[in-house]
Amino acid sequence: METSPMTRNMLRLVLASLVSVTLTSSAFADVTIKSTVSGKGMGMAGTMTSVTYLKAGKMRNETTVGDTTRVSIFDLDTQKMYAFDLKKKEADVYDMQKLSEDMAKSVQISDLKATLKANGQSKPLGGKTAAGYDMDVSIPATMGGEKGMKMTVSLSGPVWIVKGAPGTQEYMAFYKNAVEKGWFFSDPRQAKAQPGQAKAMAEMYRQIAATGGIPYEQDMNIKMAGEGQMGAMLARVGNVSMTTTVTSVETTAIPADLFAVPAGYTLKEQK
Repeated sequence: METSPMTRNMLRLVLASLVSVTLTSSAFADVTIKSTVSGKGMGMAGTMTSVTYLKAGKMRNETTVGDTTRVSIFDLDTQKMYAFDLKKKEADVYDMQKLSEDMAKSVQISDLKATLKANGQSKPLGGKTAAGYDMDVSIPATMGGEKGMKMTVSLSGPVWIVKGAPGTQEYMAFYKNAVEKGWFFSDPRQAKAQPGQAKAMAEMYRQIAATGGIPYEQDMNIKMAGEGQMGAMLARVGNVSMTTTVTSVETTAIPADLFAVPAGYTLKEQK
């Protein structure tokens, strides 16, 4: 079945937001994480690369698909997120605290089920030994308030976690701080469209950070199911699968201006 342009755009936003969440870390020292992500679903398949920079409570994420690069900056201290349009030299500015509060009003979530269990397996990744975990997250959600359409967001698959690697303390500290503030790390447009998925992703990576390591590889299957018209639509969309692999983690110093809005850019406050 041929997918519509809107559906294809949704997949791009889903993959971009997942990359942001997957690579979130923190900063006692400066940390740079490089990775590749391959995904398929909604009648599409694609690969992207990502570089995430972390310094003193700030994160800059650059994702590249083909000749297009998306850049975003998260600032835990100011609770702002900046999404850049490099061609127009503009930056959309989001108040993350307000956005989190608005999302909580737009979707009712109950009975969150999330498990991350060691499976006893291990394998070499990036010159280190990664421990295997099985991930299973399920969130029943209601779109559009209590009387809206019911759906379920499920995330599952193996996660390979390296403990004691460079950047581990920063990863754990940043995520702990972010969770305490009620943050999610997704493209705001995609998070508004799929708030249940954003909540599921946030919980999943909260549990990953609690293991005391960094996910060096992850195979994720994302399934969304619903009732009535919602169920029919989600059945047509199908599942999304993706594999994220960290290719390097460095702890060299990062210039502070990499986390600032460049001179000459127009700021656009988003509601």
